[in-house]
This record gives sequence, structure tokens and C-alpha cells, in this order.
Amino acid sequence: MRPFSLTTRLTTFFALSSATVLLGLGALIASSMDQHFAYEDFAVLQEKASLVRKIAREAEAASMPVRLGAALQNHPGLVAWIQTGRGASVYATDGFEFRHALSAAQALPAGKEAFTWKQDGAEYRGLRTTTATAGEPGGELRVIVGLATGIHAHFMRGFLHSLVLYVALSALVSGVFGWWAARSGLAPLRTMAARARSVTAQKLDARMPVDAVPLEMSDLASTLNAMLARLQDDFRRLSEFSSDLAHELRTPLTNLLTQTHVVLSQPREAAKYREILASNEEELQRLSRMVSDMLYLAKMEHGITLPDAELIAVQDEVGALFEFYEALAEDKAVAMRLTGRGRIVGDRLMLRRALSNLLSNALRHTPRGGAIDVVVAGEAKAVTIAIENDGKAIPAELIPSLFDRFFRGDKSRARPDSESSGLGLSITRAIMVAHGGDITAGSVSGRTRFTLVFPAKDAPSASLAPDARGQ
Repeated sequence: MRPFSLTTRLTTFFALSSATVLLGLGALIASSMDQHFAYEDFAVLQEKASLVRKIAREAEAASMPVRLGAALQNHPGLVAWIQTGRGASVYATDGFEFRHALSAAQALPAGKEAFTWKQDGAEYRGLRTTTATAGEPGGELRVIVGLATGIHAHFMRGFLHSLVLYVALSALVSGVFGWWAARSGLAPLRTMAARARSVTAQKLDARMPVDAVPLEMSDLASTLNAMLARLQDDFRRLSEFSSDLAHELRTPLTNLLTQTHVVLSQPREAAKYREILASNEEELQRLSRMVSDMLYLAKMEHGITLPDAELIAVQDEVGALFEFYEALAEDKAVAMRLTGRGRIVGDRLMLRRALSNLLSNALRHTPRGGAIDVVVAGEAKAVTIAIENDGKAIPAELIPSLFDRFFRGDKSRARPDSESSGLGLSITRAIMVAHGGDITAGSVSGRTRFTLVFPAKDAPSASLAPDARGQ
């Protein structure tokens, strides 16, 4: 079953709330009126009982029925039954059967005078009492007076009928106003829905009207705008990535096709074939590295889990990489120095790959005779690894794009002697995200610095101690 719309729910809520409040008020008024009528009826009965007692004290036995009849028979709906203590009838309203009234009066507990009874479809309120009589010394009279409530019942039926009609009309009017209020109040949501429907792959710049919506919806509009901004940025990056990927793959593929077509155009010597195959092998290796890096980057960005988390001594991993790059550093006369200690919880292979990417990048850009410094700082909340190298400073406008896929400062993309695929820094950033850390870059005083920040997850940081290595 399809759920009701929010407008329908609010309209129903308004109508039911109005009807409930009015019905409660009507029930309270009806109860108060019924109590008021009962109070008035019993006040009349008390008055008539007092009149009977007065006549009983003053009148002789022979004249008492006449005086009682004259005093009691002129009030509409009043009935009375008076009997001596010996059972002799003194007065009774003509044509009225007092059997039900007597049964109700006899059932009353001692000390209680007021009671009610029903007879012939009508309800009566009654009062019983006893009084002394002057016509019979030492004797008493038993008195029952009653008053029909038909006139009150007729009024209450009319009142309840009017109340029901008024409640129904009020609920209808409240529903109409509630529908209008809900419709008007939810108009900004419909505007936001229409704006969201207009968002397409070619039109991602649409935003929700934050200033034109009520305060209760402004947070939703701001959240949706932030989501659209992220989608737009991700889509832009995806488009740029697709374009860059096509460009990166086109060059080696074109080289392979061109060389293959040339060598197949006419018979060649065996040495020439080997030379072409060796060249093709280099291009294929570059393609293989690029595909491998892309798969690894996709795995890191979508998996975001650490395959093997363990406690790692950062200085040991840096030292192992120094030994690996020792020959290359000596060939370029570049000194590599390590300072500080620290421990992190993470994946050892991922950490080594991130550090290797940064060290190879630093060796590539450090001039001959320069130096590379790795500074490890272990603190209570984080472990930082700073990799600094001499060389040309990175332009400030390029720093925000350093970690994009296939980004290179050289826009011509001319790199005949480079083995880099432009994915190293992107992979390093993905590794840091997987570890819950961050990476930043900058150039100060002729030195370029990349800083890795790892959270100290249950890993006590070792005290800093200098440990310099130079090659």
C-alpha cells in the first residue's frame, strides 16, 4: 500500500486535532450543564420538601390533603407521595405510579435522601424525607417528591446535535486550512525537488535556494548543495581522469602501432626485429606499470581497509629504503639523512610504497650534490614524517593539483626519459586516507617538503632520538 503524502497526513492531523479539542470542550460543557440542571432540580425538591414539612406542622389532618394539593400540583413535572407512619395515604399525584420511585427510595443507604429513577422512558430526580405532623401527636409523615427531567433532556439532545454539526463543520474547515498551510509550507520542498530533477551530467551547477526556504529546511538545502558540489567536483575529476587516461594510453599505443607497421612493411634483418621488439617491450612495460598503478589506486580508493595492520617502526622502513636507493643517490651525489623515531599502526607494504614514491620523486628532482632529509616526529596524538629535498620550488598555484591523477608540472607532457606514470602522489594520498591520515606539500627557502601525518592509534610514540644517515 502506497503511504499517504505529507500534505494528506498534516491535513488529517489538523482536522482530527480540531475535532478532538472541540469534542472535549463540548463534553466538558455538557457535563457542567447536566450538573447545573441536577443542582437546580434538587434545589426545587428541597424547597418542596420544606413546604411539605411546614404544612405538616401547621395543618390539621383533615385539611392537610387539600393544602398539599394546592401547594404541589402547580409545578410542571413535579410528583409527590406522602404517607403516614401507619401506612395511610395522605397525598399522591393523580395518575402517577409510584412503585418504581418507592423501590428506588427503599434501596437508598441510610442517611441519603437524593436519588433518581426511570419510569416509562423518562428519568426523574427524587428526594425522600420524613417530618412530624400536627394532626397526629408523636406521628410522622414519609415524603417522596420527584421532578421529571424531560425538559432538560430535550435541551441536552438539541445541544449535542448542534455540537456534532459544529464539530463536523469545524473539522472540515480546519482540514481545508490545514491543507492550505501544509501545501504552502511544503512549497519549498517542491521547488527543491524540481531543482533536483533538473540536475544532469551536463548541468551539475544547479543549487538549492537556501535563502528562499524556511529555517527548518535551510539545513537540508545546504546539505544538498554540499552534496551537489561534491558530485560536481567528482564528476569533473572523473572527466579529467578519463581524458588524461586516454592521453596517457594513446602515446605508448601509438608508438607500438607505428613501430609494428613500419617493421612489417618490408622484410628486415633479425637484429632490426630484436631492436623493435626491445622498444616495444619498454612501451609495454610502461603500460603494465600504468595499469598496475591504476588498479592499485582504484583498490585503495574503494577498499579503504588495511589488509594487515601492525605496529611499525618508521625509522626502520626509511632505513631499508635508503639502502635500496643508495646506488642511485651515490650516482647523483645526493645525501640522504634520517632524523627522529616514531611508531605507527598500519600496513607495512603500503607505508613502504608511500615512502618509496616520495623518495623516488625527491631523488628525481634533487640537483646533483643536494640532500634529502627525512624527519620523523612521534607525538601523543600523531606521528609525522617530513621528506625534504633541495631543488626548484613548486609553484604555489600547482600545489592544490599535485595529488591529482596523471598530474605533472610540465604541461607539454614531454618525458622521454621518465618512468613515472603520474600516479605516484595520488597513490600516496590514497594510502594516507586508508590509514586515516593526511599528506601536505609545500616549498620553503629553496626546499620542497612533503609531510605525512599518521594518527597514533594505540601506538605509544617513542622518544625522539637523532639517527643520521648519509650516503
